Amino acid sequence: MTVRRGRKVRKQRGRRTYGRGCSKRGRGSGERGGTGMSGGHKHKWSYIIRYMPDYFGKHGFTRPEAVRRGVTAINVGEIDENLDRLVGMGVAKKEGDRFLVDLNKLGVDKVLGGGRVTRPLEVVAKSFVESAKRKLEEAGGKAIAG
Repeated sequence: MTVRRGRKVRKQRGRRTYGRGCSKRGRGSGERGGTGMSGGHKHKWSYIIRYMPDYFGKHGFTRPEAVRRGVTAINVGEIDENLDRLVGMGVAKKEGDRFLVDLNKLGVDKVLGGGRVTRPLEVVAKSFVESAKRKLEEAGGKAIAG
């Protein structure tokens, strides 16, 4: 036995045209003025105005690409892995047994907590995630905001 979806239709059963005048009119989407939103700017305009007033037109504001600025981030594990390269670039320097890494010179805004820290690092950046601070302090270093 099949499962019925929706209600059972009893009207017009046994009639050839189902109330459409002639049998051709029920084919396709011609009698209803097109499928979907077709005719929305033409013969269905009064429906759009009444029931879907915000469908057409622009809404909101998009900031220009020149003004937008994303946050540049790096993981603490990447800092630890690429420490030799950062020293060569002049972003990091060795002070005793610690490394001082100034990420402001690199243009990095935020330090994330991914990866492992194996050496004591003092990292200077604008902002830190809590897990990044914790990992730096556990390795014997510290996070300096600024």
